[in-house]
Amino acid sequence: MSAKTEYQKMLAGELYDAGDAELLQMRTKAREQVQVYNQSPYDKDKRAVLLQQILGKTGGNIDIQTPFFFDYGCHIEVGDNFFANFNCVLLDCNYIKIGHNVFLAPNVQIYAAHHPLIAAERIKGPELASQVNIGDNVWIGGGSIICPGVSIGANTTIGAGSVVTKNIPANVVAAGNPCRVIRNL
Repeated sequence: MSAKTEYQKMLAGELYDAGDAELLQMRTKAREQVQVYNQSPYDKDKRAVLLQQILGKTGGNIDIQTPFFFDYGCHIEVGDNFFANFNCVLLDCNYIKIGHNVFLAPNVQIYAAHHPLIAAERIKGPELASQVNIGDNVWIGGGSIICPGVSIGANTTIGAGSVVTKNIPANVVAAGNPCRVIRNL
C-alpha cells in the first residue's frame, strides 16, 4: 500500500507538511482566485459565479462581502441563503461545512487549521487540520472565532466576540470567551 500524500493527511486530520509542493500549488491558485474575487465589482450574480468556481459547494443566493480570505476555497461548502459580511476568514485546510440560512457578521473567522500543542512538536513544522460544521439557520456575531473541530448546531446564535472552542448544541444562544451556552431557544 502506498503512503498517504500530505494532502490526504491534511484532510484525515493527521500531521502534515504544509510546505508540500501540491499544497503550495493549491494555495497559490487559491490566492489568485481570492484576489480576483476581492477586486471584482459588486455584482451579486457575477460574484456568485466566481464563488461557484472557487468554493467546494455552493447553494443558491450566496453573498460574501469583500475582503474575503481563505486557504484553499475548495474545502468550503455553503448552503442556500448564505451571507458573510466584510473581512471573513475561512482557513479551510480541512472541510468547513456550513448549512442553509447561515449569516456571518463582520470579522468572523473560522479555522480548520491548527498546530500541535507541545512546543517540541510544533517547532518541527507539521500542521493539523480538523473539520468545522455549522448547522442550518445559524447566526454568528461580529468578531467571533470558530476553532478547529467545532460543530455548531442548527438554529443557534453565537454572540459577538465569542471564541468557540467546543461544540455548541442546536437551539441555543451562546457567547463569551470561551463561548458557552447562555440560554435555550
